[in-house]
Amino acid sequence: MKKLYWVGTILLLSAIFLAACGEDQENQSNSKADEEELKSLDVNFEVPETVEKGEEVKLKAVVTYGDEKVKDADEVQFEYWMKGNEDDSTKIEATNNEDGTYTANVTFDKNAVFEIFSHVTARDLHTMPKKSVTVGDGESDMHHAANEDGEEEHESHSGHDGDGHAHTDGFSMHFKEPEDVKAGEATPLIVHLTQDDQPLKGVKVRYEIVPDGNKEQTMWVDAKEDKAGEYTAEHTFKESAAYTTVIHVEDDKDLHEHKEYDIEVK
Repeated sequence: MKKLYWVGTILLLSAIFLAACGEDQENQSNSKADEEELKSLDVNFEVPETVEKGEEVKLKAVVTYGDEKVKDADEVQFEYWMKGNEDDSTKIEATNNEDGTYTANVTFDKNAVFEIFSHVTARDLHTMPKKSVTVGDGESDMHHAANEDGEEEHESHSGHDGDGHAHTDGFSMHFKEPEDVKAGEATPLIVHLTQDDQPLKGVKVRYEIVPDGNKEQTMWVDAKEDKAGEYTAEHTFKESAAYTTVIHVEDDKDLHEHKEYDIEVK
């Protein structure tokens, strides 16, 4: 009888010990998961506020993930354009200095205000902080040339789409156009929205996807705001074709912006 009692006691204590170990491991796992969720991909984008025309400028991105310096980012790229002319942008790859910093040199050849994105992809995350730099006196050389010729001043992008749609003042849309898109594979769709150079939060964003001009097969994909001003979605393109993608942005007042992009699916 005593033997059975001790066997039962040992089994009971073993079960309690195993349960405690399992709970401790689960707590550790949950703690690590919580810690991982708290981490964010941050970029300290260093750009001088003013430079001279023709002066070589160093663009620098310091990339961190939580307290960790990211020395192996998947991609760091700088994109710049003359303010008001975002569709005519220039992209350059950054050099990885293997210490968490990524740099590139650029020379601005016009007196104007240039806007710059730092595209950073690392740890399965993407962020793209924006800065601006004033070259010379900030007055566009194109503006001076037009005035000297007595021509009416105008920008190449007058604030209207081809359908005559008027843009909201201060609104900016930047779509990270996907590359090497393959049929049957999920493709991330990421757009960054700003209003007066600040992230535009809490708006409704939808992707209208039309395959090869066939309106009858139009697909609509809702985006979600993963972080302030960044709206993402995923879509699997079924066939190899040219797709027209229109990004629609609306709020509950009078904002309604849209912009069209072409995506080639292989």
